Amino acid sequence: SSVEMAKAMAQLIDNEVFRAFATYAAIVLLKMMLMSLITAYFRITRKAFVNPEDTASLGKGESAKKYLRTDPDVERARRGHLNDLENIVPFVGIGLLYALSGPELSTALLHFRIFTAARILHTFAYLIPLPQPGRGLSWAVGYSVTFSMAYRVLRTAWLL
Repeated sequence: SSVEMAKAMAQLIDNEVFRAFATYAAIVLLKMMLMSLITAYFRITRKAFVNPEDTASLGKGESAKKYLRTDPDVERARRGHLNDLENIVPFVGIGLLYALSGPELSTALLHFRIFTAARILHTFAYLIPLPQPGRGLSWAVGYSVTFSMAYRVLRTAWLL
């Protein structure tokens, strides 16, 4: 019933691990959304567009066509955003299952905080850019955290 559902939701919101997950998931999702704005910023400031209608304010015909091009800064931001999609989406899905698997709060916070820090560092390493292996290591740390949570979920709920 809807009363039981409301009680279940209230219990979830009272669950410290779930609240921690919600906090860190919101942070990394907002960071990922910020990558769209960074890409748009680079497109506008570098005048590098992919759609003809985006160049309409810059001129007509052939004069506008020169703005239909790729730019290294735009492409770097796009690759960083794509990497976020490939890593943050799995973190959110697996992290939710992990939060519901009953981990210790301290262990869960360690997972969530390390992942969040790794993704923020990865973004700086991508956009500045920092020399390798900084970006690769920050990616590997975040990936390992998601893998660790997946392992815990499978170990806890092994119903195969």
